[in-house]
Amino acid sequence: MAVAADGRLAVSARRVTREFSGREVLSGVELDIRRGEFVALLGRSGSGKSTLLRAMAGLDPETGGRLLVPPGRAVVFQDPRLQPWKRVLENVILGLPRAGARERGRAALAEVGLAGHVRSWPATLSGGEAQRAALARALVREPELLLLDEPFGALDALTRLRMHALLRALCAAHRPAVLLVTHDVDEAILLADRILVLTDGRLGPARTVGLADGRRRTDPAFARLRGDLLAELGVAEEG
Repeated sequence: MAVAADGRLAVSARRVTREFSGREVLSGVELDIRRGEFVALLGRSGSGKSTLLRAMAGLDPETGGRLLVPPGRAVVFQDPRLQPWKRVLENVILGLPRAGARERGRAALAEVGLAGHVRSWPATLSGGEAQRAALARALVREPELLLLDEPFGALDALTRLRMHALLRALCAAHRPAVLLVTHDVDEAILLADRILVLTDGRLGPARTVGLADGRRRTDPAFARLRGDLLAELGVAEEG
């Protein structure tokens, strides 16, 4: 893995492969993600979605092929992974250079609606608040590439909708390239500029989300795209 050289691209993947115990999970993946673009990656369980994300994060040195990514990356997992013995602000600025870190951390917490939780312990946060803190910890680093591994999968439906709105606003403000791994087709359509489905280690054709701002499930185009994606995933819609 190396730093992406093309100024237009945040990610360039060519013939990326990964095997586990002789089973090929990624089979020559080809993918470009432009700077500022939001890409959602769908696929069945075990299809290799998180494997590809981990490779982009630099967490899997056994990945084969050519993968170019920017040096500035941040990952948000489904589990917020906050250190329980550190207060929220200390979690957000963990690993940052000391100069100005606390001011930047406070600003990031304010941006995600947690200005009043600077000195809170992680155990006192709700699930949504903990994931907001995880987003603040990622974005305070101003990453060029933001990697999201099902970050809202453990949240209730209403909290999840609020997190979608927050994430859209944060990405519009910071403009990182984003790769979102998710099982949720609706979530992918609501958030992404482009959607890909990973099947048997290979990516299907990209689908551009051409819906107007405020993407609504009642929009016939939303329903058509949802149906197409579910069909590609091998899921028949009811009714």
